[in-house]
Amino acid sequence: MPETARLDTVRTAESTPETPQPYAELGMADDEYARVREILGRRPTSAELAIYSVMWSEHCSYKSSKVHLRQFGEKAPENDALLVGMGENAGVVDVGDGHAVTFKIESHNHPSYVEPHQGAATGVGGIVRDILTMGARPIAVMDALRFGPIDAPDTRRVLPGVVSGISFYGNCLGLPNIGGELGFGAGYAGNPLVNALCVGVLKHEDIKLAQAPGPGNKVVLFGSTTGPDGIGGASVLASATFDDESQAKRPSVQVGDPFMEKLLIECSLELFAEDLVVGIQDLGAAGVSCATTELAAGGTGGMRIELDRVPLRDSRLTPEEILMSESQERMMAIVEPGRLDDFMATCGKWNILATVIGEVTDVTAEEAARGGRLVMTWHGETVVDLPPRTASDEGPVYQRPYARPAHQDDLQADGPGRLDRPKTDDELREQVLRVLAAPGVCDATWVTQQYDRYVMGNTVLATPHDGGMVRIREDADRGIALATDGNGRYTRLDPYTGTRLAFAEAYRNVAATGARPLAVTNCLNFGSPEDPAVMWQFAESTRGLADACQELGTPVTGGNVSFYNQTGDVAINPTPVIGVLGVIDDVNDRLATAFTPDTDGAKIFLLGTTRDELGGSVWAETVHGHLGGLPPEVDLPAEAALGEVLAGAAEYGVAAAAHDLSDGGLAVALAESAMRGGTGCSVRVDDPFVALFSESAGRAVVAVRPDAEAAFTELCRRHGVPAAEIGTVGGRALSVRHPDGGFDIELADLRTAYESTLPSVFDAD
Repeated sequence: MPETARLDTVRTAESTPETPQPYAELGMADDEYARVREILGRRPTSAELAIYSVMWSEHCSYKSSKVHLRQFGEKAPENDALLVGMGENAGVVDVGDGHAVTFKIESHNHPSYVEPHQGAATGVGGIVRDILTMGARPIAVMDALRFGPIDAPDTRRVLPGVVSGISFYGNCLGLPNIGGELGFGAGYAGNPLVNALCVGVLKHEDIKLAQAPGPGNKVVLFGSTTGPDGIGGASVLASATFDDESQAKRPSVQVGDPFMEKLLIECSLELFAEDLVVGIQDLGAAGVSCATTELAAGGTGGMRIELDRVPLRDSRLTPEEILMSESQERMMAIVEPGRLDDFMATCGKWNILATVIGEVTDVTAEEAARGGRLVMTWHGETVVDLPPRTASDEGPVYQRPYARPAHQDDLQADGPGRLDRPKTDDELREQVLRVLAAPGVCDATWVTQQYDRYVMGNTVLATPHDGGMVRIREDADRGIALATDGNGRYTRLDPYTGTRLAFAEAYRNVAATGARPLAVTNCLNFGSPEDPAVMWQFAESTRGLADACQELGTPVTGGNVSFYNQTGDVAINPTPVIGVLGVIDDVNDRLATAFTPDTDGAKIFLLGTTRDELGGSVWAETVHGHLGGLPPEVDLPAEAALGEVLAGAAEYGVAAAAHDLSDGGLAVALAESAMRGGTGCSVRVDDPFVALFSESAGRAVVAVRPDAEAAFTELCRRHGVPAAEIGTVGGRALSVRHPDGGFDIELADLRTAYESTLPSVFDAD
């Protein structure tokens, strides 16, 4: 911003109404700018324009998605476990014994393309602070990643940087990375998805909210200093389509310091324990703009800030830049005057810089009716005087037009039935190996070995198992399980059904660990909302998730919408990533996916119903490069029944291992279980192609202990879950038999196919 911007005060704004302002360059539409002028009764100052531009951005205001997201509340099932729902930094659910967990997933897609390492690192840092601001100690992270074709030059640039950023930040914080996803597809070239999830634990009475009550209470900024890095970063980058012109305008990506964040975490938790704050907010997207407007709006509606007091690492920053900076590792607290010295002393103990930058003010009835009053000064001059609720809560809401694209019928009509299927056992064997080696199915150890999965000592399950699981306390055995899932192929074919399938798979993965699913978070990744076809995908997807959560009684606790995931006019496949959290009373009862030597002789049961369903399947994509037809059917009551069987099998100790069936079907599930435990299996099926590659939902394989088969089949009967005994654990191969023959694949050959894909590309670099 030019030096003269420092002089753009409220007084000059009132006296120079026709001064041109760069609102379009800041992403504001003509009518949005006109509305700001109407709210203020004058033109905005440069600082006010900065606030409205970031707070009304797509990333911060959800202006194109609000009308659809409302149904998560309207259709929310009654659930006594939900303590804090949507609208706060993260949702909170009761997990028993006076404890609660808070969890959320958010995107950092666009910054991670611009600067992969820092973009991904600060994505982790941001979601961790969201959890911290609820009053919780962060205990684990996960990530859901999508990249372009594995051998594309851009993927070889972006993926290693993203992975190094995630591992660097999470490992330095000492947080275990317990799971997630890794996917590839042409649509993500130039627009990767980097979705980060964090979960934390707290007691019910420790819940903190983003609010600024109590006139006279002090506004304290603590943590890192404010610099020019990331000015408008997440809010601007995530609110525009990538193209050649926009690349030249991208602001710098935030720079993370995980060691400062670790100090900030410990300092904040001590402040909470000493009851030294009455309101708290982290500074992420939109920085000071967001923290001040949201805290003020959540409290009395009044706040006065002296921007001169904000500690800077660059003294040349203007008010606008201070307000838009997205420098990391910063928090804003509301502190009672009588507790301020104690607050400062605690920050000093942790070597955390803390500065009083303002105070909470009362507002008149007239000001309250207008949305409160936020005043900011710079060198004694008033540069901001606006109603904070108009920035934080009353931004534009668009009813974007949406329409089912004309080509959707042709896409669904082009089913996989026309594709050549294997005719011999040799072809079946070869295609099993090809599917195992497919990017997105293959072994992800090249990525996950860079993450610390067991730091803190409470991890009991992690990648590559179906879900991650951690104890919520070191001195107790109650635990939580988490899984994230999303399938852009399914959602491309049918957004409504595809989203329900993503939810069902995450639900099933949590159940396969032995936990009972409880609540949902989501990160909805789509193209431009200005495209009616994309908005149709989004509308159908949100409807599908809301209906699914209502049907299974699992409330949506919060999440994130990421629009403009496209390069030019080419959008990604719609990719809603669904995170499900479950609770297990005793982590010692957990189920893993591995067939181990001590399970030798265990009977293998296939649960659920297998149909000839290969639309959007890994087989169709890998063997034929095909996407078309309809995704598998989803039967949510059947998923719930399967979940009860899996949780019961864990609780009663009748299962030795369990693995859900999803990408790649039975072939991949059996191969993974065999490789993970170093023990093979023999199975017999009727129609080997459909049996091995179908991706019908609501299915799992369970290895049942030899003395528990009757109890297990009775458990399945009681819940109405089809259960077929198909084989036995044992040997050194995956052995498949059918009425016309069969084939064997040695474990060594399975591993060669499964484990070589990522190293062959990324180690070669």
